[in-house]
Amino acid sequence: MTVSLLLPIGLSALAALLLPLLVHLARRSEQRLVVFAALRWLQAKAQPQRKHRFDEILLLVLRLLLLAALALLLAGPVLFGRPDRTARVLVAPGVDAAAVRDRIGADDARWHWAAPGFPVIDEDHTRAPDRPPADAPSFSSLLREMDATLPAGTPLTVLVPPVLVGADAERPRLSRRVEWRIVSADGRAAIEPPVPSTTAIPTLMVRHAPERADSLRYLRAAGAAWLVAREDKAAANPVAPVTIAPASTPLDPDQPHLVWLVPGPLPNAVREWIAAGGEALLDADTVAPELAEAAVVWRGPDSPLARAARLGRGRIMQLQHELRPAAMPVLLEPDFPIQLQRLFTEPPPAPTRVEAAAHAPRMGLAAYPETPRPLAPWLAVLVALLFLLERWVANGPRRRPAA
Repeated sequence: MTVSLLLPIGLSALAALLLPLLVHLARRSEQRLVVFAALRWLQAKAQPQRKHRFDEILLLVLRLLLLAALALLLAGPVLFGRPDRTARVLVAPGVDAAAVRDRIGADDARWHWAAPGFPVIDEDHTRAPDRPPADAPSFSSLLREMDATLPAGTPLTVLVPPVLVGADAERPRLSRRVEWRIVSADGRAAIEPPVPSTTAIPTLMVRHAPERADSLRYLRAAGAAWLVAREDKAAANPVAPVTIAPASTPLDPDQPHLVWLVPGPLPNAVREWIAAGGEALLDADTVAPELAEAAVVWRGPDSPLARAARLGRGRIMQLQHELRPAAMPVLLEPDFPIQLQRLFTEPPPAPTRVEAAAHAPRMGLAAYPETPRPLAPWLAVLVALLFLLERWVANGPRRRPAA
């Protein structure tokens, strides 16, 4: 263990040690002149010079120690000791810790849930913590926080389910090598479906080729779900959320959202409509060079479902599979209308649901510095004790009376 100073310039206060030395040197015992009649005729002679000496050594030492402790307190002492490098196991939500713990066999490691505060997992607390609030940090952020708080060289094992929820847009980069284990998702809590929004329901303009007629049923089903959730569902003539027409029908310039289910090259008229400020979702077989390096904006459990890129003042998107259940099983999920709704009404979010095998952390960051332990509280107690002892010696009955 080593002691270091956060503010070494504070040691300049040690110059104050001269004050008690000078005070004790300059101090003179009280003298009172006494006249003797028999000695008044004697001639005064020079007295031998007295040697300088310190009086009350114990009091002087206490004062010196008190000033030295104050100077050290101003310098901000900290202690760098032996860090706790006990192995840690971080368990992601969706993993049954009670079942996995027996298989892993890491009895000498400390187990923590990947949740704010990193709750400890022991024999009495193997249940996953309650569902975190909406503004809770993502799993990737918690993983980086754990890496930053652990001392360098501490082994870290991360247990994740096959599908990881709460991931960032890229693989995390850490300062240590992590043992990344993908375990069974048995015991995973059911993910609650998102609540549909009733105020941001789009109106889709669908243009399709004859060979895509079978795909229209899923768009009609989504429109029916939106109509039920829409606030004006009680109106006498509610506006249909989805209008379907053949590809030869001209585009409505007043409609902001388009679903283009036509294979082949994208017509210039559609491209100009998008560049003027529209949003279009293209068929998987539509040829659009603008989407060659597009980012993923809709991801399923196993693969990307849609990509998007900017085109003029609008946004162009493209499905990665045909709209049929064999290629897109999400079409049969109850939350498909909500996912399609968010694709048009919300800004593209960062991906939060990825395959755990593709999200294993990488190394590359420098190790975080060791967090020192401050000694100021203990030093403040020492200063208080020295001050009380100095006052007791200075005013107590043991003090040597002045001659």
